[in-house]
Order: sequence, then C-alpha cells, then structure tokens
Amino acid sequence: MLRYTLMRLGIFVGCLVVVWGLVYSGLAPRGLGDSNGMWIVLLALVISAPISFVVLRKERDRASLGIVQRVDRMKANLDANRSQEDVADETARAQGQTS
Repeated sequence: MLRYTLMRLGIFVGCLVVVWGLVYSGLAPRGLGDSNGMWIVLLALVISAPISFVVLRKERDRASLGIVQRVDRMKANLDANRSQEDVADETARAQGQTS
C-alpha cells in the first residue's frame, strides 16, 4: 500500500512540475489574482488522476488484494475470539448448574 501511495504521489509531483512550467512559461493560462498556486495544484490533480488510474492498475490491484487479505485475517481472528468466549461462557454455565 505504501508503494502504491508513493508512486501515486510521484506521478502527482511530476504533473505539478510540468503544469507549473507550462503556466509560468505562458503556454497554459494563469489563475485569477492570487489563485495561481491553487490553479496549478488543481490542474495537476486533474491531470495526474487518469494517469495514475491507467499506469498504476497492477499496483492498485496488488494493494487492494493485500487489504482484502488483512480484513479476512481480522475477521477470522474476531470469529476465533468469539468462539473462545462462547466456550468459556458455556463452561461457566455448565459448572454453575452442576453445583
């Protein structure tokens, strides 16, 4: 997951540098007034999102598989804990009824 996040951040930073260069060279329009920085960041986000979607498809699938496996492991541990509590509760009730 960390690898995917870092790769996505790298694509965004690359797009940010390219957009910044285009805006300051005059090839792309500037923002209005003091909003130029925000314009550059938003434009870089809009450009980097589809690039990340296409380029990082395999890495995204690998990260989601890792998340699914972790969730399944946590569910199994939770079920095991519940069954241990049930056994302990049934044992205590059985001992209480025989006394």
